[in-house]
Amino acid sequence: MSALPSDHPRSIVSRLRAAGCVFAEEEARLLVAAARTPSDLETMVDRRITGFPLEQILGWAQFCGIRIAVDEGVFVPRRRTEFLVREAADLLRPNAIVVDLCCGSGAVGAALATAGDRIELWAVDIDPAAVRCARRNLARTGAQVYEGDLDAPLPAALRGRVDVLVANAPYVPTEELGLLPPEARVHEPSVALDGGADGLDVQRRVITAAPRWLAPGGSLLIETSGSQAPRTAEAMARSGLAPRITCCAELDATIAIGRWPGRNGSTRHRTGGS
Repeated sequence: MSALPSDHPRSIVSRLRAAGCVFAEEEARLLVAAARTPSDLETMVDRRITGFPLEQILGWAQFCGIRIAVDEGVFVPRRRTEFLVREAADLLRPNAIVVDLCCGSGAVGAALATAGDRIELWAVDIDPAAVRCARRNLARTGAQVYEGDLDAPLPAALRGRVDVLVANAPYVPTEELGLLPPEARVHEPSVALDGGADGLDVQRRVITAAPRWLAPGGSLLIETSGSQAPRTAEAMARSGLAPRITCCAELDATIAIGRWPGRNGSTRHRTGGS
């Protein structure tokens, strides 16, 4: 932005840092690049200082190396969720059928479509704003994106045919929502955060639904927390899935993976973690 005085970015960095932005220099660079006028930049900086998520201000988030459109009021994809994509991508085969429940902006599905070989993608979210955003992000993938409660909108023809079912379902316990930073607590929908009394209400519903959709040998992958993972795995086992937990220390991410038995009743699955 040549119209800006040369010291303007430095003053922005100082303001962002004073407001508690850990990566103030990088945020300032992104805001300066996105602003069309000095007035536009001032508005964007003011919004960031008052707690708006940077991604909602910019209108996009970087996720798995691709740019994901993020509208105001839509859940912002976290970097830790890249681990969910990585683990799911390892299970993809050519022409795999993939379902993304609680899809939010469609970030996970978009990343899997990039990683996979001609996958058939279906996505669902209950939040209308998220669905509108996901449809834009997934337009080039040919995905079907539905608005509705978990698996309810999926066509019956998918039953028993899904190879990979992913879900970044909300898993924050209700009483802990107040501990979230304001940019999440105030500016993201509670339906994308609130997991009920112990944080596992939505996860349990996803796990209960999974067996009617998964193909023999198919897998359910759910992002969870380290402390909740054992209970997530127990719920998977109760639904007939063979569970395992895998973690990524670098991203502070935990994934529960449940394998649906193969045709012969076996539960072939990989072992180990990351």
